[in-house]
Amino acid sequence: MVKDSNEKRALRVTWGTIAVNVLLTAFKFIAGFLGNSAAMVSDAVEGLSDILSSLFVIVGIKASAKATDSDHPYGHERLECVAAIIMAALIAATGIGIGYKGLSLIVSGSYGAIPVPSAVALIAAAVTIAIKEAMFWYVRGVAKKVSSSVLMASAWHHRSDALSSVGSFAGILGARIAFPIIDSIAATVICFFIIKSAYDIFSKAISGMTDRSCDSETVEKIKSLALTQEGVLGIDDIKTRLFGSKIYVDIEISADPQLSLFDAHEISERVHREIERIFPNCKHCMVHVNPHPYDEDKTKDEISEASPS
Repeated sequence: MVKDSNEKRALRVTWGTIAVNVLLTAFKFIAGFLGNSAAMVSDAVEGLSDILSSLFVIVGIKASAKATDSDHPYGHERLECVAAIIMAALIAATGIGIGYKGLSLIVSGSYGAIPVPSAVALIAAAVTIAIKEAMFWYVRGVAKKVSSSVLMASAWHHRSDALSSVGSFAGILGARIAFPIIDSIAATVICFFIIKSAYDIFSKAISGMTDRSCDSETVEKIKSLALTQEGVLGIDDIKTRLFGSKIYVDIEISADPQLSLFDAHEISERVHREIERIFPNCKHCMVHVNPHPYDEDKTKDEISEASPS
């Protein structure tokens, strides 16, 4: 149920951003033509790619949410990491394109031939920055809650769009105050921020593809939770691994060696259920029970008293 609700929420957010992008792109086209701004028209054309990338996010979310099958017994969550890597490449390409255009204009000195745009284009650029930045924070918040790497990549794509629009704003403002080179300088600086965002997304996606362990804080929380379960006398070993947006846990607990097989199994099941309940992103928890070492003179009652209640 948690997985289904997370998927639905991620899809709902993505469809919402597509709707906003469609309206925003139409707005930028109109403002660009009416305001005599080539920069704003270019920004609008880039908005079409935003719509396509959002559709790609939907494909990634749906693919990663597919049920397990005989060929993929551990599920398809890593497809979300693949989608995030492709998104990172698209964001990097956007940054490189913006930087290349800015540097080319600086080197050629042709920035002075840019026609003077009207205030309409300047207002449109400011509105675009505000909307895209708001979309970034909103999608980023949802991505964190549902642990979606591809949705997080989509959020940073919105941030790169906002930065791109900052370049458009600077260019329009510069042209209006007779300093069109401001556009090229802003574009060159902004491209580095966009590429840095793409690198961060790429690095996180790669980590999700390579069975990296969870952070130490999460591991300690899992251990503490297991120790609070009745019958658990110790933690002998614990291994975790990231699998896309999900985590797998292998934990070895120790229990009273005089317990019956049935009772030991009940303890392991209790630990298993509680970890998966408290950590919704835990797709599976494997619990192994070891006999707890103790002195022969110590009684079973004394061992039971040592067990956390």
